[in-house]
Amino acid sequence: MIRGWSAVYYREALILRRRGLKTLASMCVSPLLYLLAFGWAMSGTLDDSPYLRFLVPGLAAMSSMTQSWAIAADINIARFYWRIFDEVQSAPVAPMGYVLGEVLAGMTRGLAAAALTVGLGLAFGVRPWCGPAFWLALALNSFFFASLAVGLAMRIKSHADQAMLTNFVITPMAFLGGTFFPVERLPEWAHTLLLLLPLTHATRAARAAATGATLPPTPFFLLGGAGVAAFVFAVRSVAKARD
Repeated sequence: MIRGWSAVYYREALILRRRGLKTLASMCVSPLLYLLAFGWAMSGTLDDSPYLRFLVPGLAAMSSMTQSWAIAADINIARFYWRIFDEVQSAPVAPMGYVLGEVLAGMTRGLAAAALTVGLGLAFGVRPWCGPAFWLALALNSFFFASLAVGLAMRIKSHADQAMLTNFVITPMAFLGGTFFPVERLPEWAHTLLLLLPLTHATRAARAAATGATLPPTPFFLLGGAGVAAFVFAVRSVAKARD
């Protein structure tokens, strides 16, 4: 049922390898700008702790989201311009296999971006404790957004629609998901609303793991459940696109 996933992932890995340093450099741009703007230019403390220590885990979660989501753009370019998806349809690759390969490729990009963000944090003097719980939170976050990206990439009708989805889904979440400020400081209605965002839970889990705070299992279960639902949605979207 998942035959062919390795071929799909291998193709994406070759593309990533060919782009190499350009891709890695582009992954560093946004975190570096935020660290410079919010870390140095607006340096200070938050709850008696350096703000950079608060910021870096949130940036790692945000980077894992944006880079995992970016797999959708590659899928759409291959689908609309190179007609790669037409070739996949004629190959013995099941929908679940195709989705699994693309999701793993998105997760690879997301976790690589998170690792680069942590490395930039080290250059700014922030040394978070990056244990298993930290990377599990980022992996589940990447899994959800890569799965959502694959599913929505199969639903849109043009490459221009992808930019619209990014503006309506990813950009608001990046700024409202607890990356730059504690969502608990917002009014109760806004706080409750932002708890519906997966990035909020990923940021909370990554930040708690990085600072050694008490880490409840709830964010992991929520991210895992959302990721499974998004993966099923992606499989159904691919199956519908092949009909």
